[in-house]
Amino acid sequence: MTVSSTLNRERHTPLVLVETENLPEEEWLSYRRRGIGGSDVASILGISPFRTARDLYYDKRNIVSVNDNEENWVAMSMGHLLEDLVGKIFQHKTGFEIYQIKKMFYHPKYPFMLADIDYFVTLPDGSTALLELKTTNYNARGKWWLDKQEIVPAYYEAQGRHYMAVMDIDRIFYCCLYGNNLNEVIIRELKRDFAYEEEMIFLEQEFWQNHVQAQMPPPYTEDGELVIKSVRSHAGHADESASVIEFDKNMKSKLFRFQELQEQKKTYEAPAKKVKSEMERLKALMIAEMGTSCTAVCEQDGISYTITYNPVREPAISKDNLMRLKFQYPEIYKEFVTVSESRRFHIAVSAKKAA
Repeated sequence: MTVSSTLNRERHTPLVLVETENLPEEEWLSYRRRGIGGSDVASILGISPFRTARDLYYDKRNIVSVNDNEENWVAMSMGHLLEDLVGKIFQHKTGFEIYQIKKMFYHPKYPFMLADIDYFVTLPDGSTALLELKTTNYNARGKWWLDKQEIVPAYYEAQGRHYMAVMDIDRIFYCCLYGNNLNEVIIRELKRDFAYEEEMIFLEQEFWQNHVQAQMPPPYTEDGELVIKSVRSHAGHADESASVIEFDKNMKSKLFRFQELQEQKKTYEAPAKKVKSEMERLKALMIAEMGTSCTAVCEQDGISYTITYNPVREPAISKDNLMRLKFQYPEIYKEFVTVSESRRFHIAVSAKKAA
C-alpha cells in the first residue's frame, strides 16, 4: 500500500483500537507498539531533539522501550500530573469547553497511524478541535518563538499534524504551562496543512513497512550527540574482550572524511562549527558500527588504521574518600558504590609492514 500523490480529501471517521480509561500502563504501551503515535512522528522525520528513528524502531520491536530513560522520567511524570490543571487553564483563558474521550484511535486507511488525544475542544460554531497539553520550564519557553514570531516547536507540530490526520479534524490547540501562575502559559493554534500531511504519512508508512514490519533497523541520520546517546542505550557498556571490528568500504569512507575534516579544522579552511558538527556525526556512525567492541581496523594503500573506543571508568566520589570507604566499610562499599563509564575515541595510523 502506498500513499497517493494527493491525499483523498473525503472525510473519514477514526476507528477505536482500545478503550484507555482503565487500561494498565503496560497494556497501553503494548497497544502503542501496534503503530505510530503522535509523539513518535518527530523521530521518523528526523527532527526530534530527544531520540533517533533507531530508538523508535527498538521500541516498536519491544527491544528497548523509549520510556526506559532515567533522565526524563521526572519531566514526564510532571507532565502527566499537571495535565488536568493545564486543561483547566486553557478553558479559563479561551472560554472554550473541553472534554476527554479516553480511547486510542487509528486511521481507517492507514491503520498504523494511532492517536491518543489529551482533550477535545468544542468551538463556538459547534465544530471540534483538538487540544494538546504541554509543560516546560521557564528557560525553555523561548522555543515557542522564532525571530519574535509565535510558533509551535517543530517536534510538537509533527505530533499535532499526525493527530489531525488520524482524527480528520482541521484545528489543534496547544497549551504549554511554563510557570506557576495563570499568566505563565503559552497557547498556540495550528490548522491542517495537507501538503505537510501527505509527506508525513508517506514517511510514516515507509518507516512502518520498511523497518518495523521488515525488522530492518533504520540508518542513523541524526546529529552525532544524539546518535552516540542512542548507541550507548542499545549496545550497553564496552566489552574489552569483544572481537575487533573490520570496517567495510562504507565505514572507510567515513573514517577518511573524518580525518580530512580534522585537517580542515587545524587550518581553518571551513567554518569551525560546521566542521565540528560533521565530525561528530561521522564519529557517531563509526561508534555505532563498533557497538560494544573497543577496536576497529581497516587498511588502505598500505596504511593501517586502528580506531579505538575504550572505556574510561571513574568512581562517582573522590578517590581518597572512595579508598577510605573501601578499607573502613568494605560491606557498605560493595553494596552502594557504582562505577560510571565513558569511552575515549581515537584513531591511530601506521604504515603496513612489507611481507
